[in-house]
Amino acid sequence: MNNKIKSFFLIFLSVTILGSCESELDLQPEDNREVPGQLLNDSAAYKQFLAKLYAGLAVSGQEGPAGNPDLLGLDEGFSQYLRLYWMLQELPTDEALIGWNDGTIADLHGQNWTSGNEFIRTMYSRIMYQIAQANEYIRQSSDANLSANGIDESQMAEVQQFRAEARFLRALSYYHAMDLYGNPPFINEDSPVGAFLPEQIQRADLFNYIESELLDIEGKVVAAGQNEYGRADQAAVWTLLAKLYLNAEVYTGTPRYSEVLTYTQKVIDAGYTLVDDYEKLFLADNDVNGAQNEIIFPIRFDGLNTNSYGGLTFIIHASIGGDMDPEEFGVNSGWAGLRTTPEFVSLFPDGANSADEREMFYTEGQNLEVNTISNFADGYAVGKFKNVDVNGNQGSDATGEHVDTDFPLFRLGDVYLMYAEAAFRSNTNMAQAVDYINELRERAYGEGNGLITASAINNNFLINERGRELYWEAHRRTDLIRFNRFTENAVWAWKGDVPQGTTTAAYRNLFPIPASDLGVNTNLTQNPGY
Repeated sequence: MNNKIKSFFLIFLSVTILGSCESELDLQPEDNREVPGQLLNDSAAYKQFLAKLYAGLAVSGQEGPAGNPDLLGLDEGFSQYLRLYWMLQELPTDEALIGWNDGTIADLHGQNWTSGNEFIRTMYSRIMYQIAQANEYIRQSSDANLSANGIDESQMAEVQQFRAEARFLRALSYYHAMDLYGNPPFINEDSPVGAFLPEQIQRADLFNYIESELLDIEGKVVAAGQNEYGRADQAAVWTLLAKLYLNAEVYTGTPRYSEVLTYTQKVIDAGYTLVDDYEKLFLADNDVNGAQNEIIFPIRFDGLNTNSYGGLTFIIHASIGGDMDPEEFGVNSGWAGLRTTPEFVSLFPDGANSADEREMFYTEGQNLEVNTISNFADGYAVGKFKNVDVNGNQGSDATGEHVDTDFPLFRLGDVYLMYAEAAFRSNTNMAQAVDYINELRERAYGEGNGLITASAINNNFLINERGRELYWEAHRRTDLIRFNRFTENAVWAWKGDVPQGTTTAAYRNLFPIPASDLGVNTNLTQNPGY
């Protein structure tokens, strides 16, 4: 991280502590570090500050891969944003389980977590940390502060676009908070600076806030497809709006499928295209091999410049074990942890012998059934993500430790399936829905193969097709909840912490507010059931 921006964050932490007395204190640091107004004196400085917000999704501290963490209390590799989000979205589902015994990690797949679970707690903390940083960016980029910091009119328009991106990133983290925890504490740029206890916001109210933010910045961010790869533009805003509306019935009790159709169509009309080969989406060169034309918003990784034991470094290393050769995946070792369940394998016709090219199971030396979670050989391995390019060349880190593969948080394939689901649920535009599904299936099965008709589309098909297209891309928990199959109405191996699986209580559709925060903030009420 640029030293100038790092200095700014040190000052920000000081201001956070002393904010309630700022009218009485000279907040110039005693060691003569510069204050924000001196640091943020041109648009380039604001862009560097914005880079920190994006980096917050990919790295876990100031040095990488460890040594100067953003958060204390959990190993720095475990505490990275995407790694935590991926674990909470995938490990409690049929798509993934992990054979490790670190802390309470096994409770995630068993769906028997408590409010003291350290992974649930640290995801909550990571989200709130990200929101707090975005709030400070938004404060510092107000018209008044831009003028005070000497930003002239020729630079203001650019900084205001940066500000809109910061608001998108804040909305994204609040979306994650709403989806995972329901009713989190709420802070924005108008909240006090300093020590105070935030009020809790209810899920439906947070939905309305996120919606209003995204609608307001829709015309303020860079046009779809016109920003630097990896930065938010209109299409990212539209995709997050579509996701918000697709899950609106879960979040607010009121379906909003018409809006899903509107915003997914906006994305589709913006010029994104499916890459010709599904595998290219998950390779080390997915920013240049054609997949970038399908990826709407990635979390970017670089084997030399974003070192972290989270993100794709975790997903790729941890999915390798047994007879698998790490070199084929562009890394130096396998961590022998992540596999999938037999129930998920069954979503593909003929399982691991499917003609569907999206099926990327590794079966040699692996058992289909998961008799013992700690035994990596129990459960098929998943070879979806790799740190090699289309020619099989390893990523930029010659040691094979860290990876270049970007994580496709939003992509066109998901948008097609969101459109199709909304069309089915509202009985609207079904012919178009079939066309979009068939574009995905033709890529998966080959030209003219795997095609369906409208009569094939039902709830079972849609949730299964989302699994086949999007597995291990951090959608599954949210999808299963929307289809009412996460807790009460579906089973898979070791769900409920029993080999054959069992149903669990519906209150686990939400994670608990961490006990550590409840013990400090008397404004918070725990989610029911915990």
